[in-house]
Amino acid sequence: MKSLRGALVLIATVAAAIALIAGLWIGPLISVAAFIALFVSCQCGFSLLRTDPMDANSSVVWQDRAIVIAMLSFGTVFGSYVLLHQLGIFESADSPEPGFAFYSLVVSIWALGWLLVEWLADIDSRRGFVRRILGVVIPVLFGAGLLMLWEVLTRALDVPQVLLPSPSAIAERFGNSLSVLWADFKQTFLKAVLIGYAMGCGSGFLIAILIDRSPFLQRGLLPVGNLVSALPIVGIAPIMVMWFGFDWPSKAAVVVVMTFFPMLVNTISGLAASDHMQLDLMKTYAANYWQNLFKLRLPQAAPFIFNALKINSTLALIGAIVAEFFGTPIVGMGFRISTEVGRMNVDMVWAEIAVAAVAGSCFYGLIALIERMLTFWHPSVRSGR
Repeated sequence: MKSLRGALVLIATVAAAIALIAGLWIGPLISVAAFIALFVSCQCGFSLLRTDPMDANSSVVWQDRAIVIAMLSFGTVFGSYVLLHQLGIFESADSPEPGFAFYSLVVSIWALGWLLVEWLADIDSRRGFVRRILGVVIPVLFGAGLLMLWEVLTRALDVPQVLLPSPSAIAERFGNSLSVLWADFKQTFLKAVLIGYAMGCGSGFLIAILIDRSPFLQRGLLPVGNLVSALPIVGIAPIMVMWFGFDWPSKAAVVVVMTFFPMLVNTISGLAASDHMQLDLMKTYAANYWQNLFKLRLPQAAPFIFNALKINSTLALIGAIVAEFFGTPIVGMGFRISTEVGRMNVDMVWAEIAVAAVAGSCFYGLIALIERMLTFWHPSVRSGR
């Protein structure tokens, strides 16, 4: 870990020094940002040299870490502002092209941002709320850094919008197409995904209970379920469209097929997770099958079931979007993506992708939150996973 930070400090220092020297002939703002980046990277290097691994929790180290994090935050934010400001200058009429100093500053700010995330990730607090805050702040900062790098490089290198639009262009299209995006979200997610997800996961769970109850079904139905899971979605989707029509029921049917088998397999594995001592204890209490199931085996299977639910939360969205490529009314995420790609409106395609990514992430996060609430007794939750 320390060697990685040392490499990042070296990259940030060398790039900032180059940007400072080369920026003297471009403008003061680049030079000021490069000087700040150079100062911050040097302070990070001194902090690494002073840190004693045997004394990592001392108050001196914590104070030094707080100072480094504050400087990294200021240097990264100010450097990002300078980069965006210079992009506006470069894009004006009769302006020079971004030079070596600009790209050196990009490398330096990128390395400082990575160092900031590294220092924050190294904080090992025993306070639960601090861990929760860091669990949100670190991915947000990392994502913001990726978006910043994407924005700077696409605009500085003048990448064609057809190939890769900048995040600002995607955000502008997003803001101008809220009504269309909402209609597509409602058609794909609120109808096809949620209904198909509930039906697929519910049927997989019930069939797993039946298979567990009947050895005949375990030997006869489980291989059939395995065969269905291996069917390609591009082959299932057109058939479902012919069977159930062009509206959302055909997409929900595809989601059912995609989510059924993961729930089935995980539930069966979870029901088999109880050890013999636990089962023997239930026998000494004269528990019947259903008491054994609801009081021992299903609670033991809860982590397996929630794993299937989390896996299916992403599979359902992918299945519904892909299924819309093969026939749908003039609404839906998959329809919009396929249509706008043909029109070369790639910014609208990325706006739809952003909606799908946010919806899928929120859906996954909601299921993970419910899992932590219902399986608080499980060691993986108690250990602060």
